[in-house]
Amino acid sequence: MLVGPAVRRVAIVGGLRIPFARAYTAYASASNQDMLTAVLRSLVERYKLQGERLGDVAAGAVIKHTRDYNLVRESVLSTGLDPQTPGLDLQRACGTSLEAALDVGSRIALGQIEVGIAGGVDSISDAPIVYPRSYQQLLLKSYRGRTAWQRIAPWFGLRPRDFRPVAPAVVEPRTGLSMGQSTEIMARRWQISRTDQDLLAYDSHLKAAAAWRAGFYDDLVVEYQGLKSDNNVRADTSLDKLGKLKPSFAADGTLTAGNSTPLTDGASAVLMASPEWAAKRNLPVLAYLRYGKVWAVDFASGREGLLMAPAYAVPAMLRDAGLTLQDFDYYEIHEAFAAQVLCTLKAWESADYCRHTLGLPGALGSIDRSKLNVKGGSVALGHPFAATGTRIVAGLAKLLAADANAKRGLVSVCTAGGMGVTAIIER
Repeated sequence: MLVGPAVRRVAIVGGLRIPFARAYTAYASASNQDMLTAVLRSLVERYKLQGERLGDVAAGAVIKHTRDYNLVRESVLSTGLDPQTPGLDLQRACGTSLEAALDVGSRIALGQIEVGIAGGVDSISDAPIVYPRSYQQLLLKSYRGRTAWQRIAPWFGLRPRDFRPVAPAVVEPRTGLSMGQSTEIMARRWQISRTDQDLLAYDSHLKAAAAWRAGFYDDLVVEYQGLKSDNNVRADTSLDKLGKLKPSFAADGTLTAGNSTPLTDGASAVLMASPEWAAKRNLPVLAYLRYGKVWAVDFASGREGLLMAPAYAVPAMLRDAGLTLQDFDYYEIHEAFAAQVLCTLKAWESADYCRHTLGLPGALGSIDRSKLNVKGGSVALGHPFAATGTRIVAGLAKLLAADANAKRGLVSVCTAGGMGVTAIIER
């Protein structure tokens, strides 16, 4: 062991987030640091952590300015925590904050730290805009010049095209395809219909709207920049409205703006600790983080779909835990696209795929769909890339704490780069 003599339980004390906002709306002028600091400060206030030195704060963002090279540490310094609290920047695409939770949880389990915070943030509205590499090289060549002529000469190569900004593109470098285009390929391979995708999206919005009306999110979300609730939830949507939307990624495709996650700004975080730390402060434990697994698939060759890694990670994690796919009371599967969720579920139901691709004795089987994303999913709530994982962890922990008959929940997040991050949370 790195520190302790035994593996300890990892308690989830609570979590918070700001409302998730569609890009270029409520948080158009907010930076990643602004949003992450707001969430961390609110968490510190909620649990009276002012002046406390935590073992670590681990978080990250997918889209970052170079100025944010030390994003988390800079945010920590504005939260009221003891300035000696470290900050760790990490990134695993859309699985970033779930990865942060597994990282903090592992160190608590090993006895390295007693308490830590995991989180994530992303802003589409404040995305870095850079200039072409040719312009960058010109500037650097001029900077390196030792004489006046060497500093001036590169500028004679300046061309109008050098002033054309280059916005970040959410495409896979290996394939040149956007995530939506890649998911269209998956949907065709698994024969996922437009109707089924729209139905899942419809359910996501209705569940999210109902959860907001019932007050489920009241203690999970703090007001920010005048926004009090997620502004993407469509309580008035219908299958007819969803069905009229045009395909977004292929002329003959099935993915639309309605059954895909919107570009979103937001931040979230969870407080995690050893049970002993929580007990000393009379803080109730909502749930325990018990297992986690990360996987990647060979998508670049076309052998597997870009977002299918959770289909591999979950059965591997189930083997670790000695559980079956049906041994869960809640399933939180990130809705990057409705099609991705449906492809994953169909893969687990396929005996042929499970045997020949996953190396299992048979199909994992189906899940009770009434237990899936019961308070709405990413299609409705929104998806600030790095913030989704701890949004899910906080909500699932609250669900388990409130349900005396529940034992555990499954978390599954697909990511860019053909990766997936999964976890099991128990009451």
